[in-house]
Amino acid sequence: MKAILTQSLPNDKKMRPDLFQAPDYYLLDELLSDEHKMVRDAAREWVKREVSPIIEDYAQKAEFPKQIINGLAEIGAFGPYIPEEYGGAGLDQISYGLIMQEIERGDSGVRSTASVQSSLVMYPIWKYGNEEQRMKYLPKLASGEFIGCFGLTEPDHGSNPGGMVTNFKDKGDHYLLNGAKMWISNAPFADIAVVWAKDETGRIHGLIVERGMEGFTTPETHNKWSLRASATGELIFDNVKVPKENLLPNKSGLGAPLGCLDSARYGIAWGAIGAAMDCYDTALRYAKERIQFDKPIAGTQLQQKKLAEMITEITKAQLLTWRLGVLRNEGKATSAQISMAKRNNVDMAINIAREARQILGGMGITGEYSIMRHMMNLESVITYEGTHDIHLLITGLDITGIPAFK
Repeated sequence: MKAILTQSLPNDKKMRPDLFQAPDYYLLDELLSDEHKMVRDAAREWVKREVSPIIEDYAQKAEFPKQIINGLAEIGAFGPYIPEEYGGAGLDQISYGLIMQEIERGDSGVRSTASVQSSLVMYPIWKYGNEEQRMKYLPKLASGEFIGCFGLTEPDHGSNPGGMVTNFKDKGDHYLLNGAKMWISNAPFADIAVVWAKDETGRIHGLIVERGMEGFTTPETHNKWSLRASATGELIFDNVKVPKENLLPNKSGLGAPLGCLDSARYGIAWGAIGAAMDCYDTALRYAKERIQFDKPIAGTQLQQKKLAEMITEITKAQLLTWRLGVLRNEGKATSAQISMAKRNNVDMAINIAREARQILGGMGITGEYSIMRHMMNLESVITYEGTHDIHLLITGLDITGIPAFK
């Protein structure tokens, strides 16, 4: 494991106090190894020092804080499970989940950047690429020298990615790529894009497209109410000449990008817990301090009901993801199990954000607290990488054997 995970962070950074205390109602820390806790605590401290002080301002400005990229790399957030020989941290799946949890406790958009880099760019190059591609790209992605994005969703093909129209043709010494992708995290400043497109037979393949290739542009998406501290854009391919050595050779078909999404959705299931924990912790602290009718509102039945239900749902989600992490480590987790956790945990988090906002009253809508930002962010998280409804149908297919998509 990288020694950088144990490095301390500078203590001279001026910041808004981050008083977060993580709930652990069922003593789940006892299920974690010392390495798990060390990795998590390093990420938690980094978020407190580097993300919490600035994230509200960047969300208000609708700007991604690019200066945190090196810090994300240093805590192992880029490809945590990628082998060390390729620049990764060589960690297990629970460590990956814990890092995503801590980063999303800071902000879903920041976690999106790390999640895309790890599971949607580094993962396919590692799993589906050849050794030359791994050595060329993975170390630079792990260090943050390169930032990547993942091109699957199209203007007319979201939940049905198999209907994509982006395509490439064999021109002898290169491929000619045409089409467009949208809602792409990291697109505006990405150095490379892992793009999924159909060949002349209609078979889906992954291609590594590099910034600077003629005809490749990445216009930014503006006017978002959600993931405002994350850079979102489009990928436009207008007769882009892609070298043949940039084709990912070891897997094709729709199962290839879906395998990447399994890894990303697993990370989201953990990440959403972080957002929920932050909302719960904020609401609990506020309820204890806010005096109405001569006592803290935490002493009223309605507020205790909200808080008790929050910690119950967080605890259930923690148990769900921990078990899923064990299954991932053992190579036993199914796509349907990952879908269940992603759907459940994001739904849990968005409901907790809404209830927490109620506890804070009018203060809950201000940037003085993180809750409204989390709530808006989660409106994207509940939709991307498989919508709330589609994940329900994946579970339905798994238990009945009957597809309801058509």
